Amino acid sequence: MNQAYITAILCVIALIISFFIWIVYEDHKRKKTIRKKIKRIYGNVPDREYETGDIEKISRYFRRKAGDGFVIDDITWNDLDMDRVYMLVNQTMSSPGEDVLYEMMRTPLLSQEKLEERDALVEFFATHEEEREKMQLMLSSIGKTRLGSLADTVLALEKAPLVSKKIHVIMLAAMLVSLTFLAVISPLYAIMVFFILSISNVINYYASKDYKLIELYLDCFVHLLSMLSSADEMQAVKWPQVKKQMDAIQESRSAFGAFRKKAILLTSNNKGTGDILQAILDYVRMVFHVDILAYNSVLKDVQGKTDKIMQLIDNIGELDAAISIASFREMMILKCKPEFTSYDGGEIQLEAEDLYHPLISEAVANSISAKGGTLVTGSNASGKSTFLKNIAINSILAQTLNTCTCSFYRAPLLKVMTSMALRDDLSGGESYFIVEIKSLKRILDESRKEEPLLCIIDEVLRGTNTIERIAASSRILKELSRNWVLPFAATHDIELSYILDGVYENYHFEEEVTDGQVNFNYLLHKGRATTRNAIKLLDVLGYDKEVVEAARNAAAEFERTGVWKTVKGEMKSC
Repeated sequence: MNQAYITAILCVIALIISFFIWIVYEDHKRKKTIRKKIKRIYGNVPDREYETGDIEKISRYFRRKAGDGFVIDDITWNDLDMDRVYMLVNQTMSSPGEDVLYEMMRTPLLSQEKLEERDALVEFFATHEEEREKMQLMLSSIGKTRLGSLADTVLALEKAPLVSKKIHVIMLAAMLVSLTFLAVISPLYAIMVFFILSISNVINYYASKDYKLIELYLDCFVHLLSMLSSADEMQAVKWPQVKKQMDAIQESRSAFGAFRKKAILLTSNNKGTGDILQAILDYVRMVFHVDILAYNSVLKDVQGKTDKIMQLIDNIGELDAAISIASFREMMILKCKPEFTSYDGGEIQLEAEDLYHPLISEAVANSISAKGGTLVTGSNASGKSTFLKNIAINSILAQTLNTCTCSFYRAPLLKVMTSMALRDDLSGGESYFIVEIKSLKRILDESRKEEPLLCIIDEVLRGTNTIERIAASSRILKELSRNWVLPFAATHDIELSYILDGVYENYHFEEEVTDGQVNFNYLLHKGRATTRNAIKLLDVLGYDKEVVEAARNAAAEFERTGVWKTVKGEMKSC
């Protein structure tokens, strides 16, 4: 062997070694960047920016999983602005994580044993920084799908159609036969013919409907491969605290051995990373159509394994969600783990100290011990609705994240339902009042099941006239006064505080009008509201003195007699 050949071989070997050194270096650099991000984001407010429709896509996993058990329904979820609460908690690294976290927050656990099991996982990651960061690094390799719910993305393969391979087989056979035949006659002609056929194949590749079909499902294969690659890394994890999840992940992983051997012909979980090997394989696919030829076989290896895919998502997602919950706890300045009492058939009691709303910066904390019905009065913007939402939000967080934003929380395990931020249903042609009474009826129906229920109602029947509103709302609230129901209601109708006296305990928020300004302290006070600042505000804002005085006298007369006097006067000309 002459010197030139030896030099050429050595150059090729050096090139290969350099290539692999470069791959290792790039991987090391990528992981170093991710580790820095992991340290930076833990315990801090998530910086993810959501686009319109993102949450709706993420919610599809929850809707797929929802069974016959109790879940936070859409009305309650929207009333409480729980999408924003979810965004505050969501510090996940992967699509399975954000899917499972959302499902957790929509499905309050009604078993203290299951809550304690979830809490043990959260506490493990909260107290083991090295293990937590190692797990986050593995989860980061899965990433987040641009299509929304990973469950929808991967499970779309279950109903994916097959492709026709006929033309692609013919083209591949023509290339191989011509190359073999012409190589015997003339190597030069063989190369020319092969080049022409290759160009034709590339054109046919991108023009064919089969490629377009495969491209449609490419993300589905990519994300399944990403989860399986992450599962490979997790084989080395031997922490006893995550054994349950690891066993389930490895069981699911083992079901896709045949799929993974063939899937490299379709795509790679490194697609789009700048991997040179992947780029070379892309050219092979374009010329020989190996991805189209392998597609049917690869697809059959995945179809029929929905349960294994869901098991993979469930358990990978649970690990990621647990870390996200640990991060949320670290972020909250004041928090506690809830205490749960068993329901013995008597009146439900909820106790909370220093309760504050997690979405409000510099929030005012309030404490309450509620047993039976609670009626909250006060003017607009005084804090009634925010306080009631806060009670419901914390009840949900208690039974999903085992975390409350207060210093103390104790209550039974509760179902939570609200009727608050309603609006006309224009698409369904229903007025506000119809929407409202339907919303209230679902709470009344649930209240008859003799299972602990927390219900929050803001401004009962605001969509109708005063007489019927007070008459009907007082009876609806009385109907909710059951041992197993903990009803809270906010109202402007001070009459309700008298009608329901002895059935509902009264609380109120108040404001001060000083120097032409309205000041709210957002502090909860026992008893019904006694201030009359609405008419005073007319005076402060410069209304005619006669109008203000007349309004004040009319209110005083009604309070004294219970009858509104007829307004008399002359029509003034312009």
